[in-house]
Amino acid sequence: MTCYKEEIFGPVLVCINVDTLEEAVDLINANEYGNGVSIFTRDGATASRFQKDVEAGQVGINVPIPVPLPMFSFTGNKKSVAGNGGSTFYGKPGLNFYTQYKTVTSFWSGADAIATRASTSMPTQS
Repeated sequence: MTCYKEEIFGPVLVCINVDTLEEAVDLINANEYGNGVSIFTRDGATASRFQKDVEAGQVGINVPIPVPLPMFSFTGNKKSVAGNGGSTFYGKPGLNFYTQYKTVTSFWSGADAIATRASTSMPTQS
């Protein structure tokens, strides 16, 4: 689709289904643009891995559009207009043009929390 091959800004959402997280990350990273992506999950480990492995300047976790508020930078990677292909216009990234930033916006529902608390004690050998 042309809307997947070109970077367009507007009321357009491209949704592509894949079977695994690895396929999703590979598909995203293979694109020549790196403006924004989102993932919906209840698994914190999956979200963390996606956040770290994906090559996009704006990452949404459980939010449909990962557009940051003005206190964050408008970030992008690769040929994205918001990345090295253009200029960022909020805050420090305007000065650090050649640095690739990643902004992560996430939402976690309290209902998704596990009832048991994580252990905070230091593991020791017996």
